[in-house]
Amino acid sequence: MRHKLLVIHGPNLNMLGKREPETYGTDTMEEINACLVSYGAQADIAVDTFQSNHEGDIVEKVQQAGKYDALIINPAAYTHTSIAIRDAVLLLDIPVIEIHLSNIYKRESFRHKSLLCDVVTGQIAGFGMHGYIMAIDAIKNMLGTGKEKQA
Repeated sequence: MRHKLLVIHGPNLNMLGKREPETYGTDTMEEINACLVSYGAQADIAVDTFQSNHEGDIVEKVQQAGKYDALIINPAAYTHTSIAIRDAVLLLDIPVIEIHLSNIYKRESFRHKSLLCDVVTGQIAGFGMHGYIMAIDAIKNMLGTGKEKQA
């Protein structure tokens, strides 16, 4: 594989498929990860995935993301609370896409504020699992892989 991508999933995402399927869909974390690895391989991108319910573990994984070409992060509830994850993202010099399965801006008001939105390359929200595919497509474009080479 020509490029390496890290995907970080935050707290409670290990419960996808069971947890509020009307909001988050019925795809499980395992199904999403398998799809990402497969889709990435088609784009010559090796995809590594990581999930944790613990803020410190996520911070450490973000700190290690510099050895990758890009990062996709779904910080889940930490989106709205974690200055530590924000500070770790600030250390990176790679494209970072923040993703949310649901549209956080159509939900409770406390979910409308992302502490990461101004330090990431871009944000995708509300497209369910397909949002991850959209993020890989954006990264393909940024990294100049395949037919989507940057102009």
